[in-house]
Amino acid sequence: MFMTDKIRLKTVLTKFNISLKRVISFLQKKGIEIENNPNAKIEEQVYKSLVREFQTYKDIRDASEKVFLQKKMEKEKIKEELLKSKHIHNHKDYKIIRVKPENLIELKKIGKIDLDNKYGTKEEKKNNLHQYKEKKIETNKHKPEHIDTIYQKLDGVMLTGDRIDLSQFEKKRTKSEIKKKRKRIKQEIFIEEIKNISTTGKKQNKEKIPSFKKINKEHSFHANDKKIDKLKNKKNTKKSGITDEQIKKQIKETLEKLSSKGIKSKASKIRKEKRQSKKEKKLIQNEIENKKEEKILKLAEFTTVNELASMMKVNATDVIVSCMSLGIMVTMNQRLDAEILTLVADEFGFNVKFVGLDLEEAVQDEKDLEEHLKPRSPIITVMGHVDHGKTSLLDYIRNTNVIAGEAGGITQHIAAYSVECSDHKSITFLDTPGHEAFTAMRARGAQITDIAIIVIAADDQVMPQTKEAISHAQAAAVPILFVFNKMDKSNANSDKIREQLANLNFLVKEWGGKYITQEISAKLGYGIDQLLEKVLLVAKLLNLKANPNKPAIGTVIEASLDKGRGYITTLLLQGGTLKVGDYVLAGSHHGKVKSILDERGKSISSAGPSKPITILGLNGAPTAGDKFKVFKDDKEAKQLASRREQLQREQNIRAQKHLTLDEIGRRIALGDFKELKIIIKGDVDGSVEAIADALQKLSTNTIMVNIIYKGVGQITESDVLLASASDAIIIGFNVRPNIGAKNIAKKENIEIRTYSIIYNVTNDIQEAMDGMLTPEIREKILGNAEVREIFKIPKTGTIAGCMVIEGKLLRKAKIRLIREGIVIHNGEFTSLKRFKEDVKEVSKGYECGLGIKNYHNIRSGDVIEVYEELSEYKK
Repeated sequence: MFMTDKIRLKTVLTKFNISLKRVISFLQKKGIEIENNPNAKIEEQVYKSLVREFQTYKDIRDASEKVFLQKKMEKEKIKEELLKSKHIHNHKDYKIIRVKPENLIELKKIGKIDLDNKYGTKEEKKNNLHQYKEKKIETNKHKPEHIDTIYQKLDGVMLTGDRIDLSQFEKKRTKSEIKKKRKRIKQEIFIEEIKNISTTGKKQNKEKIPSFKKINKEHSFHANDKKIDKLKNKKNTKKSGITDEQIKKQIKETLEKLSSKGIKSKASKIRKEKRQSKKEKKLIQNEIENKKEEKILKLAEFTTVNELASMMKVNATDVIVSCMSLGIMVTMNQRLDAEILTLVADEFGFNVKFVGLDLEEAVQDEKDLEEHLKPRSPIITVMGHVDHGKTSLLDYIRNTNVIAGEAGGITQHIAAYSVECSDHKSITFLDTPGHEAFTAMRARGAQITDIAIIVIAADDQVMPQTKEAISHAQAAAVPILFVFNKMDKSNANSDKIREQLANLNFLVKEWGGKYITQEISAKLGYGIDQLLEKVLLVAKLLNLKANPNKPAIGTVIEASLDKGRGYITTLLLQGGTLKVGDYVLAGSHHGKVKSILDERGKSISSAGPSKPITILGLNGAPTAGDKFKVFKDDKEAKQLASRREQLQREQNIRAQKHLTLDEIGRRIALGDFKELKIIIKGDVDGSVEAIADALQKLSTNTIMVNIIYKGVGQITESDVLLASASDAIIIGFNVRPNIGAKNIAKKENIEIRTYSIIYNVTNDIQEAMDGMLTPEIREKILGNAEVREIFKIPKTGTIAGCMVIEGKLLRKAKIRLIREGIVIHNGEFTSLKRFKEDVKEVSKGYECGLGIKNYHNIRSGDVIEVYEELSEYKK
């Protein structure tokens, strides 16, 4: 036996009719190691050795099957003979009754007419007509014995010239008899008129049907007699049932014979046959394709057993049996993972294609007509390595200082801005982080963009994050513009960057390639106008259009939680118009749009394509990168959201790897295995995702980082309780714990670490894993003060009137402004006064006035946290 592929052990067991234990014991004796699993695959040599050993068992089984089949055939023959005998016996008991056809009333021959005398006198004709009427009347009578005696006396009538009035002998007929007679005459005449129908293809009107009342005097009685004979011969013509199709076919055939096309009949027949054969081939191909599509199952992961069975059109018990043969015990409502779904479907002859949840929406989106499309602004993504000047470039374009709002001077959020150029053309910019941890953010930015700008510092080189950003732009199939920044520096060398790009197969236009470049200085503004002109030129070539007159669709950029306003979601519209009051579905979250804000925080009523906006009203924080869509019916949106939430919950549960015996054995063998459990809370979803990805990469064989929970918002009591139950540490990124969470953390001795720069998060966790947290700089909270009143003083700025609620406020210490649990600003005191006197410290329970250095956006209700940084050594 020649084998091209490996064979499963399960098929070998069924073929040779032997148990799994026997096969494994035999192979172990031979020195062949194999898994104790029926799904394990064996090589050709192993299979041959099994054939040599267990061939006799196969022969015995085949022989027994033949005997069984013979017995089965004999039993079936006996059953058939018994059934035949019973059938014949049962038929003898019944009598065959034949239904006689109903006697039709026909014209009867009563007498003879002399045909020698062709033309008679008028009187003879009248007498003959009276005689004919009498005969017709008598035919309707149901007593034929009287008819013979009456009509025999009329033979040999002699013309005397006198008129006899026969009306006195006629009986008055009832209305029913008259109707019957008329109906019968019309039917007989209608049969005669079929000749006319064959020529016209349509039934004649009732007015054209001849009756005996309309017989001309010129027609002789002999002619009527001939018609009666014809009716007798053609009395079955109505039963034959000549259809309109037969008539049309006959007309068509006669026309074809008469026409000149008969000369080219052979050529036309050949062409007709070719056309028919092509049609048949197409039909066969369509049938084959349909059958192939029927064998492909489009499933979402974690489909239930019952759903899988219904899709394959098999019984659920068959699927359960198949799973049991794989060594998996399942129930009808149990969800199966991707691997098991593929194996089970393959056993039933199906292929599996896994689809995402947003497929339904993608299918429902209709293509926009050309007349509905209108020009839209280009969406530009600025990407590159950290500290190469991406945000500085946007600062100059927007004429604001964005970096001042980011901790550590590096971008840690994906931001969207709309900029209007001098010629009243707007451009939407997406600023992405350049740090290694923000790979997912850069990938999202490239997917939703039209043009990618790669910023490279001319005094540096092409860095790893630069290469990664270029690969993201290539994967998204968008045009790339290379910008060489920091050209104002003395050591700037743009040719060196061009050479490095050429080595990566990116040849710029100056060197005969296709990629556009621009030298700029984001600090001085050199070359930025030329850059915007080039961007608009590329956008014009792309001919970007969208339909604004439809329900809005787009992508979620960021999502965060504001304690006063609820969940805030930043969106980028890619089509349609979003209005206040629309019902939005984004990921597994939904809600009615309560307010729309532009990137500068101004309230607007609606927004069109390519506009970055912030909305309020969703019931949760969707994941950055989720698609959003406006629904007219909120019920449909809620149903889709609940389905997504259910599947997401199932995926999260399945994604958690439970501790197995093998894993316990591995840890015992290592001896010093440790697990670091972490809870992550952040201000926006994108940062939380980036930190989680960065920390999971730090896992090693001896130390595993296990992120048990991640979410958006301030650190709450529930987070601390979860950390206490699971023995985890809490990491807060740009968020602070509330007072209740702090108190529980002190009692339970739970460590809460807050950060504002992602470098510090990864470095601290790495040092904690390596046992290198000595020395470390820790923060010591000195006190908290609540802002009660705000005072605007000329030439000085904003002064906050505060009440110290905890600890002390020290003049030399650093401060942190917290608004609704989220860190707004880090800085220092400009002044600390009590009763118009400068003081060094203010204790708990006292009021004071303070000013913050280079910051004036202070509100009533804000919390001022005072802290100092201490260097401590690990004990």
